Amino acid sequence: MTELTFDGRAAIVTGAGGGLGREYALLLAARGTKVVVNDIGGSVTGDGRDVGPAETVAAEIRTRGGDAIADTNDVATPDGGAALVRAALDTYGRVDILVNNAGILRDALFENTTPDVLDPVLDVHVKALFHVTRPTWKIMREQGYGRVVNTTSAAGLLGSPHKSNYGTAKAGVAGLTRVLAVEGAEHGIKVNAIAPIAATRMLVEHLGEGSRLDPANMAMVNAVLGKLDPALVAPVVAFLAHEDCPVTGEIYTAGAGQVARFFIGRTPGYHHPELSVEDVRDHLAEIRDETGYTVPAGPGEEIAQLLRVVTRPGLVPE
Repeated sequence: MTELTFDGRAAIVTGAGGGLGREYALLLAARGTKVVVNDIGGSVTGDGRDVGPAETVAAEIRTRGGDAIADTNDVATPDGGAALVRAALDTYGRVDILVNNAGILRDALFENTTPDVLDPVLDVHVKALFHVTRPTWKIMREQGYGRVVNTTSAAGLLGSPHKSNYGTAKAGVAGLTRVLAVEGAEHGIKVNAIAPIAATRMLVEHLGEGSRLDPANMAMVNAVLGKLDPALVAPVVAFLAHEDCPVTGEIYTAGAGQVARFFIGRTPGYHHPELSVEDVRDHLAEIRDETGYTVPAGPGEEIAQLLRVVTRPGLVPE
């Protein structure tokens, strides 16, 4: 089996001072990538700063024979994002891989989600992607090559209580991933997303109140927590970051060594040229029936499916 390597490639990994980001940085470096380890060293809620985590991981990579520098710019700000990318370019002369991993939690019930709870989460999870990816995008376009791996979450794709801010942000990441994949295709840039499941401080924070899960589910979580090693997510990120990765615009979930794909499907649905409220009521089961679902590649294909139905000759409404 041919080993996948990254010799000559340079990567930026945000939020790489611990947890998942650290594992991504270590694996990429072990496979030959030059890595910029970015982390402000804040708490899980985004408070405080500490240069230690980024410097520790960068030093660990160098001790293992790899090439890495530490960066503590705040990617939640335009200046911080630009400075991070400039540091990578100044050091390595190129940026081939960007892993947008930095994240924070500020959980609250929706009615308690005030701007001071909402805005920092959107800043780190969504705006930071713009602040870091835009300057990186310019470099990748000029190179004619790039790999971007974003971080989404089941909280945004499926919904989770106490996480209206986080879920909104992560759903936004999924949408941005799809758009960037389309725009990057002609420039040799592939963009995918990971929805990780791992025993990190964010998961511990999420489970901290215990009452969010019933006792049976909490017991199940505690039983498997030891299997949710962040290192088992890293191979998926590394593959999505590799030049051999054939996919773009896709979302993968990974945890405990299991990998699967999330996707958006469209049911065949129900059609009536003079659709009424009662039609929707009476045919809801047919509208929701997933038999024969499709996975449109984009809005154009979804519209094409609609047009095929509404222009079908001899269509007689029920």
